[in-house]
Order: sequence, then C-alpha cells, then structure tokens
Amino acid sequence: MSYETYLAGEPVIVTAALTGGVHGKEATPAIPETPAEIGAAAAAAEAAGASVVHLHARQDNGERAFSTERFQAVTDAVRARTDDVIVQHSTGGTGAPVETRAQPLRTDPPPEMASLDMGPLNRYDRLTSENTRATVDALHEEMQDRGIKPELELFNDGHINETHQLLERRDLAEPLYATLIFGSGTLTRPRPRNFLNSIDDLPAGTLFNTLGFGPHQLAFATMGILFGGHVRVGLEDNVYYERGELAESNAQLVERVAGIAETLGRPVATTEQAREILGL
Repeated sequence: MSYETYLAGEPVIVTAALTGGVHGKEATPAIPETPAEIGAAAAAAEAAGASVVHLHARQDNGERAFSTERFQAVTDAVRARTDDVIVQHSTGGTGAPVETRAQPLRTDPPPEMASLDMGPLNRYDRLTSENTRATVDALHEEMQDRGIKPELELFNDGHINETHQLLERRDLAEPLYATLIFGSGTLTRPRPRNFLNSIDDLPAGTLFNTLGFGPHQLAFATMGILFGGHVRVGLEDNVYYERGELAESNAQLVERVAGIAETLGRPVATTEQAREILGL
C-alpha cells in the first residue's frame, strides 16, 4: 500500500469505532452505550459509508463490559439494524486477564474481525495495559481457532517490532491488517514524518488502517487515504467535529471522511469489496 495505491483509485475501507471503553455520555451525549443505541449508531454509520464497525460493550451503568452475553446482545442489535456490516469486536482491556478479554470472541456467530493490541501502553496515571507476548499469542490462537481475522493495533513503533516478531512465532492469515495509531502518551507522536516511517516499517504486504486520536483524526485519516491505506473514525477516538464543536454522531464523522475519500478520487469500499480486500 502506497501513494501508487491512491493513484490507482483503489477503494478505501472506513471503520467506525462507535463506543469505546473509556469515556461515556459525560464526554458527549451522542456516544451510544446500550445495545439498542449501538445498533442504531451502526446502521447510521453503515448508511454513511462505513463497512466495518468496531464494537465495545457497556454495562447498564455505562461501564465497560467484557462478557460474551453482553457482546452477544450488542452484536445481535447491530446485525438486526444493519444490512451487511462487518462486525469487529474489541479484545483490549486495562488490567483485565486474558480469559476475560477473550470472552468477546465467543459470540455465536463469532465476529468476522477482532482487535489485537500488540504491546504495552500506559493508561491514566497508575494503569498500564500489559499486552504481554503470552497474552497476544493466546488471543491470536483463539481468533485463529474461531476463524476471526485479527486487526493488529499498533500504538507505537515498538508494536511494529512486535508484529515482526509475532510473524516469527505464528502463522497469520494474509493479508495482515494493522491499525497505525497516533496521539499522545504511549502512542506514536502525531507527525507526518512518523506516519511515513511507520508505513515503511510494516511487514511487506501489510494493509494498514489509520487512526488519529482527538484533533488528529481528520488529518491522519486524510494522509491514510493519500498513501493507499484505510481509515478509522468515530466517537471512541474523537468526540469533536471541529474545534470546540461536539460531533453530532458517529455517522457525521463517517460521512465527512467518506466525502474526503471521494473528493480525492478513492471510492469508499462497499462491504463486499471490504471483505474481498481483507480476505474475509
């Protein structure tokens, strides 16, 4: 994937990260939390151009849920409201043991995709997501057993190194699909030069998805489109539409990036095209 991919006008996959597991309605009333709200948000995002929805589950009080039962309720609501969107479950979790984090993989049917954090990162002042190699291997093995494609989440350059090492330990179905993540803290610093270096450092043949947190979402999505990648937007990663103006919905963020892709000459991938590109 490169600038030549952009010049060729190949389709761009848009992922909508609808909910997340950290901030809730205290950050914006637009964030969906209940299965019904998430299902409605998924339908609107699909209509706006998203072919993949990245899902977290919440308890009734709005706190993050990991249980298979809660993810089942969310997935059922999404499938009932959408036409044919690709469901991607999160397996991330600060302080949660691997057995807990594997529960979202056990819905019936399993999600077509699931996130796989590729290394440690700091969370808040006193919390760290460990993501040891043993955890990564265990989650990957369960994904492999259930026919789930991993979406490798690369929060910094060290996680790119870990991806190369994972390929030495395990057989991953091609094509690899990795999300390059830019922002503050443990994340890769959001600089265009770092974005280009990250692309160059990926294992050969890897498809990349681009994620910029907060104010970097739009700029890095645009760079992802220009350099032949795919993009992720949504209220999990950024609650603002413009500086000081909260986004009205996930669909509003999807619609904007889909319009940018079309303006730049890359059509937005249909779900059928996305499945073909991802090898699902």
